[in-house]
Amino acid sequence: MKKSSFLERLTGAVSLNKYDEVLDEDHEFSDEGPYKEQEYDDESEWHGVDNELEEEPQDGELPVDMYHTGEAIVIRALVAGVSPEDLDIAITRDMVTIKGVREEFQETDSDNYYHRELFWGGFTRTLLLPEEVVIDEAEAHEKHGMLEIRLPKVDKDRSTRLKVRAHTPK
Repeated sequence: MKKSSFLERLTGAVSLNKYDEVLDEDHEFSDEGPYKEQEYDDESEWHGVDNELEEEPQDGELPVDMYHTGEAIVIRALVAGVSPEDLDIAITRDMVTIKGVREEFQETDSDNYYHRELFWGGFTRTLLLPEEVVIDEAEAHEKHGMLEIRLPKVDKDRSTRLKVRAHTPK
């Protein structure tokens, strides 16, 4: 075996070539161990395993614009085809989640499409807000398929004075 370099001894690193030498000397690999490839006699057994691995369809991600004015953070999203009742908006002081479903109204068979680019189905978008907001004063409006959420910023410069009351024993 080759002597370790100064850098290898200092950092404890092992060169790839040295690792290969160790593997070749100490280990033998075979197909007879507990990790050998499993063979399937019946093709349906293999498809059964494949079906177990299938996942539920995932939601699409809603594209948004987010900007700020002096007093608020504004989020805009195109939600054409989604009724306001089908939108679910959850707000915390530092995060917004928008969920909804765009139902497909199919007039023709899918074989008749030349282009198919529109997204149909469920969508979800979670946004971390760059500043804390006052959730009790948040507003959401939808007009012509454009959702607008206004989130007033927390006024960090706001202060108040407290009057100290004397404690009187009873």
